[in-house]
Amino acid sequence: MIRRVTSPALFPPPTYSHASVVEAGTKLAFLAGSVPLDGAGNLVGEGDPVRQAEQVMVNLREQLRAVGSDLEHVLYTDVYVVSSETAALSAVWEVVEASGLSVGPHSSTLIGVACLGYTGQLVEITATAVVPEGATA
Repeated sequence: MIRRVTSPALFPPPTYSHASVVEAGTKLAFLAGSVPLDGAGNLVGEGDPVRQAEQVMVNLREQLRAVGSDLEHVLYTDVYVVSSETAALSAVWEVVEASGLSVGPHSSTLIGVACLGYTGQLVEITATAVVPEGATA
């Protein structure tokens, strides 16, 4: 069971919760960073953070599927964007919202960074998710 918590004493977050609480005994999956590479290892969306975010979401869904989970069971994400401009971060966050990931809403941190692991990479998302009871991967 997931309980999403938004503190009434804090500024209300736009599309995420302040915390997610999971009962003991629940199976969790800690996903490595989802990156904007296709199945052959090619960078998707060179120079385009929105296109890269779309590919990252495709890959994140596949990572979740591989462990028997899905977007609605994501508890937490870190969304990394190579930029110091809030407009670029906001554009990537719009892709996250459109994906349905924020429906939970999950808890998230949106971070502007200097660089990421692959040449030309502009976006990466790490996630923690519940694996529903009885799920098979």
